[in-house]
Amino acid sequence: MFPHSCLLVVISAFGFLRLPDFFLRMHPPALAYTFGSWCVALAGVLYSSMIESRPVLHPWLIVIMLSITVPVTTLLLARVALFRRRAAGAAYAPPPLTPRRDS
Repeated sequence: MFPHSCLLVVISAFGFLRLPDFFLRMHPPALAYTFGSWCVALAGVLYSSMIESRPVLHPWLIVIMLSITVPVTTLLLARVALFRRRAAGAAYAPPPLTPRRDS
């Protein structure tokens, strides 16, 4: 499993170098991380099931927790980057969906 996970890390690093924008850079590592997590969990299930001669499914809890927390973290990082871009006054920042209310 080691060579496969190294390949996924190289693919995600290539995404960091190749893509010019923060928002574009978020996507390749997230895909590689998700695929790598599924592969490691599957390997854990197969290995544990072979050793104990019965189905062992608790490694899937890792994947379930990751599939809940990774999208939330990605969304929060994207919102922070968008807020910082707007606060810096970047011309290419999209406007907010709701108008600002000045007090």
